[in-house]
Amino acid sequence: MKMLAALFCGFCLLSGSAARAEKIDFSTTTCKQFLDGHKDSIGIILAWLDGYYQDEDDPPVFDTDRFEANAKKLGEYCSANPTIGLITATDKLFGDGK
Repeated sequence: MKMLAALFCGFCLLSGSAARAEKIDFSTTTCKQFLDGHKDSIGIILAWLDGYYQDEDDPPVFDTDRFEANAKKLGEYCSANPTIGLITATDKLFGDGK
């Protein structure tokens, strides 16, 4: 499942214009940088994160209600904690200890 998310993210990034090509290092990205990003980039990152936090044995189902709820939850958390790392925030919200 994680491989599918990574491939989807890669495809989306490659299908965009060359001017929008970028590498995103999630280990150094802060919540503020994420929220200040381009709307298309935010959508791609949210989709990648959704796949990243799925269990390996989860069925290949995209639940739009859960996706939207998680995106809202992350947006609210990041707005309140702009200096925290994006992966730290998502681990807290969606990691094993959620």
